[in-house]
Amino acid sequence: MGRRPPAIRIGAAPPVRSPEFLAAVAGTAGSPVRAGGTVELLNNGAAFFPALVKDLRAAQHTIHFSVYIWEPGEASDQVFAALIERARAGVRVRVLLDGLGGIKAPHKDVAALKAAGGKVETFRAPRFGKLTRFYKRDHRRSIVMDGRVAYTGGMAVSDKWAGNADTEAHWRDTMVRVTGPLAATVQSAFVAPWAQTSGELLSGPEIFPPDVAGAVDAAPQPRAEPVTLHTGLASAPSSEDHPLRLFFIQSFVSAQRKLYITTPYFVPDAATRKVVADRARAGADVRILLPDEHTDAMPIRLASHAYFEELLAAGVKVYEYQPTMMHTKGVVVDGAWSVVGSANMDIRSKELNNENVLGILDEGFAREMEATFFEDLKKSQEIRLEEWRRRGWWEKAKERVAVLFAEQY
Repeated sequence: MGRRPPAIRIGAAPPVRSPEFLAAVAGTAGSPVRAGGTVELLNNGAAFFPALVKDLRAAQHTIHFSVYIWEPGEASDQVFAALIERARAGVRVRVLLDGLGGIKAPHKDVAALKAAGGKVETFRAPRFGKLTRFYKRDHRRSIVMDGRVAYTGGMAVSDKWAGNADTEAHWRDTMVRVTGPLAATVQSAFVAPWAQTSGELLSGPEIFPPDVAGAVDAAPQPRAEPVTLHTGLASAPSSEDHPLRLFFIQSFVSAQRKLYITTPYFVPDAATRKVVADRARAGADVRILLPDEHTDAMPIRLASHAYFEELLAAGVKVYEYQPTMMHTKGVVVDGAWSVVGSANMDIRSKELNNENVLGILDEGFAREMEATFFEDLKKSQEIRLEEWRRRGWWEKAKERVAVLFAEQY
């Protein structure tokens, strides 16, 4: 109790294409606005793993690798083979495993990587004396090669992310491949937890190449050619500081025409629900895409159902993805502002986990995000208000029980 104010009062909601919006959201994140670089959306493991392995094998100086889940299988074999080969070639390879999510990482491969010269550390391993912090996990996705090419998003190292979401065993998910200043922002999300875990503070031109890491003013002068602008947030929340919540609220409240949200775990706090509902009441096209019964976390799905009637009554459109587990995380606002990264739309991501997101102001990328969103809607079922109200008493009872534990999700 008392971890957050009962309501969030928002002084201004500048349009996402305005300099004022970038200044506001970057100020909330406490990070600079950077210009330049490229961003590529990768759909499912069929696109992600080949691109990742190619970039790993091309690394010349450093590889930094942090994801939440790491499980044995073909995906793990491919990644470890590339990491070990590069470590033997003299590349400085650093892997940060989470103490819970990475607990299944193959010990023989970890040992082989260390023997080749790589470094492997475990974030908050379950050790005596540290158990009171064990529930706060490192959920970030920060994979960076030479400080110039990086990946972030929803995927990790497990065969559940292989394939093309073509079977129930293969999840639907996305990653982004970024270069230049965007890679420097993703690198920042690796540096702090690595220092806290290993005691090694990373710096220098091989970590942040000076020609890609520069910041720009939040109100850049008009240019003849369009340029990608972005900011990022590496969130490590404390009991009284939840910057990721404010980052999302500032993004949502600025939606004037369109707000599209995709998330696998939807347990929004009251302030976030109000902003989303208010945008729909104001006439914005607000749509939320969630998993169906294929979810790997049924109690969270039931808790999210407890909020459907409130949102549907406000005019929000809610969909559930049908073919397989949908693990995609993304936000698109007004066809220009996109948020991608590791964070879910739940209380755990905003108040407990280490997370990292990129906010990207680029209309071309936003169009690609929107097109992907609507392709997923074709495989989804829309939840209708009147039908939803007619669901059985047993379903409503389960939702009421699940939502009692919303603060734990």
